[in-house]
Amino acid sequence: MKGDMNIPPIPQSAPSSVRQGLVGGEVLKLLQPAEGLIRPGQSAQAEVLALKQNDLTFQLLLKLTLAGGRETNVQASSTFPLPLGSQLAVTQPSAGNLAISLQQALSSSVATLTRLDTQQLPVGTLLQGKVLTTQALAQPAGQPAVYRSLVTLLNSALSGSTLTLDSPQPLRIGSLLSAQVDGPQSLNFVPLNGRQEQLAVAQQLATQQRRQGSLEGLLNALQKLPASADMPADLRTSIDKLLAGLPAHAQLSNAKGLGDALLNSGAFLEARLLSGQTQALAPDMKATLLRLIAQILPGLPASTSFNPGMAASTQAQALPTFVRNALGMLGQISAKPQPGGFPLPQRLLQSGEGEDSLENLLKLAAAAISRLQSHQLSSLEQSGRTAEGGVLTTWQLEIPMRNAHDIVPLQIKFQREDPPEKQAQDKPESREIKDQLWRVELAFDLAPLGPLHVQAQLLRGNLSGQLWAEQAFTANLIESQLGALRQRLSDAGLSVTDLDCHQGTPPQSGHTRLEQRWVDETA
Repeated sequence: MKGDMNIPPIPQSAPSSVRQGLVGGEVLKLLQPAEGLIRPGQSAQAEVLALKQNDLTFQLLLKLTLAGGRETNVQASSTFPLPLGSQLAVTQPSAGNLAISLQQALSSSVATLTRLDTQQLPVGTLLQGKVLTTQALAQPAGQPAVYRSLVTLLNSALSGSTLTLDSPQPLRIGSLLSAQVDGPQSLNFVPLNGRQEQLAVAQQLATQQRRQGSLEGLLNALQKLPASADMPADLRTSIDKLLAGLPAHAQLSNAKGLGDALLNSGAFLEARLLSGQTQALAPDMKATLLRLIAQILPGLPASTSFNPGMAASTQAQALPTFVRNALGMLGQISAKPQPGGFPLPQRLLQSGEGEDSLENLLKLAAAAISRLQSHQLSSLEQSGRTAEGGVLTTWQLEIPMRNAHDIVPLQIKFQREDPPEKQAQDKPESREIKDQLWRVELAFDLAPLGPLHVQAQLLRGNLSGQLWAEQAFTANLIESQLGALRQRLSDAGLSVTDLDCHQGTPPQSGHTRLEQRWVDETA
């Protein structure tokens, strides 16, 4: 399906289907007749828990609150849909029927959202929902068909709410819908084949973050292995190569060394495999960790109860099925998992009681792979379209860096924002020129300076940046060196428009990541 979908305003008169169903006041038929459920002359409060369309009728699951506070669930059918969460006062004229008033039916029929608050859901926000019902509306002869659907939202602050949508084509009942907010009463349909991965990514990200452990936990354990440790020769060789390949800060201070470290961080392993670049996998961090797990497994004690390597293998085999089934599970999801964020917090795993060295290394290696995958999934989570229609691409990764005898994880995030495609179609004299906007974010904890956070953005050769240091001494030291840093950046051909240092940590923005601006370049 293509095109726009509209949220219809509150109807001024009763829909014909509602009026026809209210003849005699009996509008709900119990699927299993119950004698004396509600006493004559009394009413019960009912809440619609579930809604399902069956051809021309609608099946409801109602929670009844009877006299004395007793609650019971009943199934009923109706000739018109009652949105989820509708509150009704119900009477029982006969064992097989429940009745509600005309006014209640009308109130329930408009209990869905009739407009979107664009302050809460800015234009461009992606909404995802599940189609509950679809009906063709009566149209005058010669007019195009219009289909009205009830859709329950699965993400955003409105998760669990019900939308009434009018569309030029019927929406398949039970299908999942992705649409971008175009205005208070208009949505633009987004084909699922281009967005279905997003929910799978969000689910997998939450799983990986529970499993992940900091890279330094594994690397420090590998450094402390005694030379006399009993382990296969190929495993010892792999460990030595992994430790010897860790870059020092001097290597990261030149363009080639930094580029190699970024490419070998593990963030691009799958892309290399897809393009057939298998010869370049040797120094890749993620490939090395996977090889390490494969070499540890044969040496594990037969009685071990922890085998994350096998679990990772099973997960890899099941991943295509997971992606296909992720959307079918959305009805069970109440809210979208929170993105991974930046930087990922430090998380060091402790050795379990009774674990030998190989079993502990296996656990740490599996947690390190989950750490790298958390960065990869966070990159996907933070990529998409901005409110202005531009394309935002994110690369988030982590490089373990040698600093003397210590290993310092350097977390990096690159973001590139491309202007909207439609801009190129406008007349040059009637549009403002917009170029690519680049952002770079760094986070690391370097002794004795403590935790540091850097944010910078580059637009048309103009660079602006903010630095945060948690320690007051470090903040004062950086402040005293900002002039020299500004000069070095200018010598590199950049025009520095803003450069400041603050004590503390960067403020957490309440905006979505696709809307966030560190510095307003139009100010």
